[in-house]
Amino acid sequence: MKEQGERVLELTEEVARALKEGSPLVALETAVFSHGLPQPTALAAAEELEQEVRSAGALPAAVAVVDGKLVLDAPRGLVRRLLDPGVWKVAERDLPVAVARGATGGTTVSATVAVAHRVGIPVVTTGGIGGVHVGGNRSWDVSSDLRALAQYPVALVSSGVKAVCDPALTLEYLDTAGVTVLGYRTDRFPYFYAQDSGLPVPHRADSPEEVAAVLRAKRSLGQGSGLLLANPVPAEAALPLEEVQRAIRAAVARAAARGVRGADLTPYLLAALHDLTGGRSVAANTALLRSNARLAAHVAVAFARATARPRPSPSP
Repeated sequence: MKEQGERVLELTEEVARALKEGSPLVALETAVFSHGLPQPTALAAAEELEQEVRSAGALPAAVAVVDGKLVLDAPRGLVRRLLDPGVWKVAERDLPVAVARGATGGTTVSATVAVAHRVGIPVVTTGGIGGVHVGGNRSWDVSSDLRALAQYPVALVSSGVKAVCDPALTLEYLDTAGVTVLGYRTDRFPYFYAQDSGLPVPHRADSPEEVAAVLRAKRSLGQGSGLLLANPVPAEAALPLEEVQRAIRAAVARAAARGVRGADLTPYLLAALHDLTGGRSVAANTALLRSNARLAAHVAVAFARATARPRPSPSP
């Protein structure tokens, strides 16, 4: 067990320097690698996401818990530590337990958003957020990702809500929680593997600069909630909405028959979707992860430029 007061935050020199200089940074959640994607797809995806962020002019800072420390590091090296059996899936509520017990685990959106806000990274990327699960109006199965978005003023780039969730109920929750939702170059709310859930987004943005301006305005207004930037999966990798809905119904039925629930439910459903779609769900997932990481980097660059402090003029 860790002693009270022991340092639990570990930043690489590259990340620490970028924070000090106000350079653009993008925080990446890592539960998608430890619990969402099969091996070796997870490691390949981590390397691709790092390249996407760097190529767009920002620095990737993957967030994880390693041996009881909150670590922010480049994805490709960090993710290797998360592929061992027995690693935790760490939501925000689990952070103190994971730290105290010296655990290692990938962070969900809720934990990643919390850590990013604590260190001062304003932009986070993921695949799809957790939301109100299918049937959540009866089961009260609501992801802590939504509460974190309501609490921390960061911009989160996501292809809408995970396919295991109810997009209509999730949008209602986000509205109630005061989370600003923008569709990126779309008027429709994406549904993870599908480009269109059949629902409209409240607002639209067509450039990273627009998104950065909205995030700046939120902060200027003193709003403590976050901004969800809904970025549809690339068209060439998207699945038809009807196919996604059929697969979800079948996956949920499988989970219910086996009594799967709680933290085990989402990984189980994602694995079932991989099976039911013949592997195309994983291809769509990796495509949207790359697209979201690239967009998050562009937003981070635009935000850093808009908030940069002017350099003092040299003395005559």
